[in-house]
Amino acid sequence: MFKNVRAVLFDLDGTLIDSAPDLGAAADRMRLDRGLPSLPLDRYRPMAGAGARGMLGVAFGMTPEHPEYESMREEFFVNYENAMTVRTYAFPGIESLLARLLELGLAWGVVTNKSMRFTGPLTQRMPLFATAGAIVGGDSTPHAKPHPAPLFEAARRLAVEPGQCIYVGDDERDMIAGRAAGMPTVAATYGYLGSNGDTALWDASARIDAPLELLALLKIERRA
Repeated sequence: MFKNVRAVLFDLDGTLIDSAPDLGAAADRMRLDRGLPSLPLDRYRPMAGAGARGMLGVAFGMTPEHPEYESMREEFFVNYENAMTVRTYAFPGIESLLARLLELGLAWGVVTNKSMRFTGPLTQRMPLFATAGAIVGGDSTPHAKPHPAPLFEAARRLAVEPGQCIYVGDDERDMIAGRAAGMPTVAATYGYLGSNGDTALWDASARIDAPLELLALLKIERRA
């Protein structure tokens, strides 16, 4: 299943980087501005992969159907835009993993549902992404995940066939998108995991509990 791999594609938030502290802070700032008490990060973290919808849901119990949702979402966006990389960091082992993939001649890229309004500046500010061969945001194609279109676009940019890529993500929709694109999928159990946190039900090709476990999965050490 993991033979003839030429590229590794990753989800962003919860897979490559822990952005929950900055996402949570953007929503918590809204609470403080309204005279509400701060919430601890562990309340925000599980829903960080859901972006504004998840953060506003935690901070205010607000759903997209709320009449003020659009204005609240834009306020959240502005807060986040002003402080996207203050507390955000790569998960332990990610830098070593990416360096090893490059040493082996494997390309890598990012496929996220975060819009390019945020994905572009964030990845430009973090040196981690300097070697990425493709960065595809949630609005880079007409459809976002779980549709396979963003994964097809990343493979196109890397000049590899979709079947020569694997996709690593921390949400069930990542596995759905990967399967639809004909890619083996890897569930990153160290990530946020979304609303359905039971990765055993995701029908992933494999699971990893830490980033560097991907190397053993690909048998890269033996190939080196």
